[in-house]
Amino acid sequence: MFEAYQAWQRRIERQPEEYLWRNRDKYLAPVRQALAEYLGTAPANLAFVPNATTGINIVARSLKLQPGDEVLASNHEYGAIDRTWRFIAAKTGAHYITRELPLPLSTHDDFVETFWGGVTDRTKVICLSHITSPTALIFPVAAICTRARAAGIVTVIDGAHVPGQLELDLEAIGADFYTGNGHKWLGTPRGAAFLYARPEVQSQVEPLVVSWGYQSDHPSGSTFQDYLGWTGTRDLSAYLTMASALEFIADNGWEQVRGRCHRLALKAREQLQALIGEPPLCAQAEEWIAQMFAVLLPAQVNPERLEAELFTRYNIEVAVKRWQGFNLLRVSVPAYTTTEDLERLAEALRELL
Repeated sequence: MFEAYQAWQRRIERQPEEYLWRNRDKYLAPVRQALAEYLGTAPANLAFVPNATTGINIVARSLKLQPGDEVLASNHEYGAIDRTWRFIAAKTGAHYITRELPLPLSTHDDFVETFWGGVTDRTKVICLSHITSPTALIFPVAAICTRARAAGIVTVIDGAHVPGQLELDLEAIGADFYTGNGHKWLGTPRGAAFLYARPEVQSQVEPLVVSWGYQSDHPSGSTFQDYLGWTGTRDLSAYLTMASALEFIADNGWEQVRGRCHRLALKAREQLQALIGEPPLCAQAEEWIAQMFAVLLPAQVNPERLEAELFTRYNIEVAVKRWQGFNLLRVSVPAYTTTEDLERLAEALRELL
């Protein structure tokens, strides 16, 4: 993928006017089409953004929240997204509410009922991760979106870790807005992400950066596409490489690859839970985890020191963080991970703990 990325960079550097201005849409259109087919939606519902955090920011700043309105999220959300909504709340007088979910999580049905208990008549927006960043858990976002639509609540789904790790059908999920990254599990370079918006809500979207797409001389018929399609000169290579990434996973049986990684993750989680001896984050791992999992660590562990020792002494890169008063080890199992890699992690932890 890096070779494809560099090839696009060289083409653009040789002829920037062709790619960045004159025929920009011609080159991006087939990428958007391929991405839309992969995500189960129409190309007109997608805009390219550099990362999922930008996607959430675009939506959060576009929604017209009033004093007293509530934005409901879980206490498992990504830190940058928490900060985004706190910033918006301070600006608008709205309230950002994080619903605490008691551990261990039991079933998806129980999750829906527990989370929905935080909804009030003032709830205007629900923002929820599809796969959480700190705890690596799959949330049943489709069920939440169905309830929210019936209640007239806007749904904003953070799918940063989902493309490439789970099958995605955006129309079936039913979110008003959904954003996801390509660089985490889809194999694209950094800087390639998307924002999805249902046609009914696209007119609400405003650009973070006002540029040539605003009051365009060549309007596409969609302010969503125009406003977000051209926000100044930037390297389009990462976006253009997305088509190569989608071809790669199609040619390499990604459903089987994901299945193998999922089984490795389940086995490694069970092994680490037994080794460490702390309670699990969820009861039925099969429905809660895909290619990532997190396990609790003893309270006396220094997360920064353990993460550094795993890297410097064992050449193992793994996330060890403090979250909600707990110490968490989060393990990712991408396509190149082997059983031996995970066994080395277990042996290193056995020595260090």
